[in-house]
Amino acid sequence: MNQTRYAGVRRTLPLAVVLSAAALISAGPAAATVEGGDSGSQGGAKPTVVLVHGAWADASSWNEVVRSLQAQGYPVVATANPLRSLSSDSDYLASRLKTIKGPIVLVGHSYGGAVISNAAVGNPNVKSLVYIAGFAPDKGETAGQLASKFPGSRLSDDPKAPVPTALDAVPLGGSPTNVDLYIKANKFSDVFLSNRLQADQAAVLAASQRPAAAATLSEPSKAAAWKTIPSWFLVDTEDHAIGTDNLRYMAKRAGSTTVEVDAAHDVMATDSAAVTQLILQAADGARPSLAHTGASKQTAIFAGVAALAITAGTGLVIRSRRA
Repeated sequence: MNQTRYAGVRRTLPLAVVLSAAALISAGPAAATVEGGDSGSQGGAKPTVVLVHGAWADASSWNEVVRSLQAQGYPVVATANPLRSLSSDSDYLASRLKTIKGPIVLVGHSYGGAVISNAAVGNPNVKSLVYIAGFAPDKGETAGQLASKFPGSRLSDDPKAPVPTALDAVPLGGSPTNVDLYIKANKFSDVFLSNRLQADQAAVLAASQRPAAAATLSEPSKAAAWKTIPSWFLVDTEDHAIGTDNLRYMAKRAGSTTVEVDAAHDVMATDSAAVTQLILQAADGARPSLAHTGASKQTAIFAGVAALAITAGTGLVIRSRRA
């Protein structure tokens, strides 16, 4: 397997300098169906990008990505993820997807990856799956199992603990397992952000985190859409929530076109430009050539990916595992 590595300086220019400034999508009357975008470079309608957040976050975590995609003329839906259980969250998303006409690029961060893996099954409009530091479970696997397959996750330092030790459990009644889980305030910056944001910024995110029910970690997946739908995968190299090696394992197993980014688990907060670029690749059906030889191939990769990475200050490793 060939791979090309780009190491950039830290971010010095905003993404808007790199991406062309296209008009934002005009807001039409509220309707039950979302229409596709304008025609793309290949003559077809641009796909709708559906963004699914994970645990301990909400749809606002996608704000920078949404702005960048809309500037490129893509219709975007940053949907709410209820964070109640894998089956009910997946059913909710599947229903939302049915209201969208035309092709869909379905993107999931963290636990949202498990949700898109289930919700996409049986929907022919979903053309691409994009995992942003996300779970890609096989049928019968749980998120909790995948986070503990290899070392790296800091959700717990005691694998036998009933609740991961970095989490606080809030009882909801009915049964001992019916609890909401929060990342402890003094653990949030390390687990979710790898201490890459200023302390005051991390404190705001910790204070506003949305809890996830315990079932989001313990309920087995019913499906694996990545087995039949082309997928892209962003692996952050300093992931303290799921664990970088666990992400690599899932990306390799899925045969995903994979990008490794020097970033934290909440990569949208620390390196949103890299997230946007991978989604654009998935939307365009990009399969970058990775041969070490040949100046033209190196130039093509640089123009398509590395220019943004260098401008944004993101180190990338790109692996193409699909034919």
